[in-house]
Amino acid sequence: MAKTDQITLTQTRIADGWWEGVLGGAKGGSDIEAWYEDRQIAGIEVTPLPGKAGQFGVRVPIPAFVVNEGVQTVQLRLGDMALAQFTLIAGASPDEDLRAEVSQLRAELDLLKRAFRRHCAETSA
Repeated sequence: MAKTDQITLTQTRIADGWWEGVLGGAKGGSDIEAWYEDRQIAGIEVTPLPGKAGQFGVRVPIPAFVVNEGVQTVQLRLGDMALAQFTLIAGASPDEDLRAEVSQLRAELDLLKRAFRRHCAETSA
């Protein structure tokens, strides 16, 4: 969630090739832009939310040129204000990827826990 001068943009989900969120505190959302690197993403949909004055549903298509191996970030802006961003991670995890490292550490910790418990059981018997 981003908050800038009482304007908020909160992600609700990413599904079926669309980023979705709720814009609040703005008079309208037609000026929202999405940028990936130096390319603007077209096709943003902004619709008033029924029964919620001042709130708009925002849908941003995720085009094929954003889906690449590695970490890709799309920034959502209103004028020159950065409201939010979302990140996509795709492809093979490199060895230095933090999630791969955490997964490996968890596996090693589980191995150590089993060995320690076995050692305790053998020495206490």
